[in-house]
Amino acid sequence: MLQFGFARDAIWVGSMVAAVCAVLSCFLVLKGWSLMGDAVAHAVLPGIVLAYIAGIPLAVGAFVAGLICSTGTGYIRQHSRVKEDTVMGVVFTGMFAFGLILFSRTPSELHLDHILVGNILGITSSQFAQTMWLGGAVLLVTLIMRRDLLLICFDPMQARVMALHDRLLGLLLLCLLSLAIVASLQAVGIILVVAMLVTPGSVGYLWSDRFDRMILIAVGSALVSTWLGIWISFQLGISFGARASTAACIVLMQGLFFAISLLFAPKYGLLARAI
Repeated sequence: MLQFGFARDAIWVGSMVAAVCAVLSCFLVLKGWSLMGDAVAHAVLPGIVLAYIAGIPLAVGAFVAGLICSTGTGYIRQHSRVKEDTVMGVVFTGMFAFGLILFSRTPSELHLDHILVGNILGITSSQFAQTMWLGGAVLLVTLIMRRDLLLICFDPMQARVMALHDRLLGLLLLCLLSLAIVASLQAVGIILVVAMLVTPGSVGYLWSDRFDRMILIAVGSALVSTWLGIWISFQLGISFGARASTAACIVLMQGLFFAISLLFAPKYGLLARAI
């Protein structure tokens, strides 16, 4: 497989997306923001279409739409009696539906399947560069700020006592989440990026009580899942002449890792609890 340039590019891009999403998923799992990743991922669609109409980079439109969704959700939650999960459900489904209407009424060369489920084996050189640079920047900032971000996720009251700007750090986490989704669009698409933002952190959470170790386990499981998913998709294409969705194979491998962790994790697995 590695003799083909497109396969090597897919492995590099997939590895970057897996690492970025895995690190952020640890924060989302601890803060209880797993649905926020789902909301932002779906809400970027109208931003992509409007950016295409305006002739600006699609990544800019996707980032702005994701930020509007996350900040709008927080505003509605603070100024109404509706709970946060309900607000997120209403906001992201509304924005996603608006994006579908815009897409259906806008003549373009964009393929909806590539936006929804990605096209990692057909990624272009410009998309490759965008994903690597943007993903690398998000990963670097997240790792530098990980202790402050961890504190607002684990104990917001302690963060206020230490004079940390918890709202500003929360906004930073939302911005990093939006940028990670933008970086992941070309690889796994809008829908399947949700699994990339939830499953690795859940796997790490089952295996360890220490955050640094949780990140290592999450990133390791995400990378192995990505490599196996790309290889399985490639082999199915050779064997049967019709390539299976690479993003779906990656997410399926992540689901397998979660199932194994749920059963066999030494402290929190179902078998350990039963024993």
